[in-house]
Amino acid sequence: MDTYQELGRVLVVVPTYNERDNLADVVTRIRRSVPGADLLVADDASPDGTGELADELAARDPHVHVLHRPGKAGLGAAYLGGFGWGLDRAYDVLVELDADGSHRPEELPALLAALRAADLVIGSRWVPGGRVVNWPRSRELLSRAGNAYTRTLLRLPVRDATGGYRAYRATTLKEIGLDDVESQGYCFQVDLTLRTVRAGLRVREVPITFVERTRGASKMSRAIVLEALRRVTWWAVSGEKARPGRRARSAR
Repeated sequence: MDTYQELGRVLVVVPTYNERDNLADVVTRIRRSVPGADLLVADDASPDGTGELADELAARDPHVHVLHRPGKAGLGAAYLGGFGWGLDRAYDVLVELDADGSHRPEELPALLAALRAADLVIGSRWVPGGRVVNWPRSRELLSRAGNAYTRTLLRLPVRDATGGYRAYRATTLKEIGLDDVESQGYCFQVDLTLRTVRAGLRVREVPITFVERTRGASKMSRAIVLEALRRVTWWAVSGEKARPGRRARSAR
């Protein structure tokens, strides 16, 4: 019996834009690692044919589904579209997992196991046991510094608030509210983490190995980093996302 079955129906959301070279391998590894879960490819009209490949994979496997979006609108919008698709179909757990191979599907069972005692589980690069592979030192320092800045200003009990490998209970997404989320990139991850913590829900981090992509182009840009810094600073100064109610609990 799969250790995550007691959690209910699991949907792995994989956003794509020009990931044709990576998609088939990632889908195969996800299906092998969590065979009882379903998978949704949320494609932003990739010009390289990623969406068409996703349709071919879905035609061969009833666990694979495809959400065709009208155009490139950013990582946050893709995940929100995928979450909405999954919530409308009564999935109990929704997972974020990148299509570029940086998130190892083989580690997903550990995230789901941790979710049994949490409301959000983050696959963390910056807790003991976590690491990154093939990153230049400059990028590692940028990520560590950004997380330290975020943790300090927002008083988050989380080491890797920008991490994009995570599992949510559907009840968590419903409670924190997604209708007014406009953040993208790293900031999208911080936004949902902050909402979860300030709603008093249980957040746990488990160590992962993050592997830099070997095929295709990174979507990281200066604009994404600047957006994160700007929004985090605004949230800290304005207290915009502060919520009354239960005190935050960390399940780490």
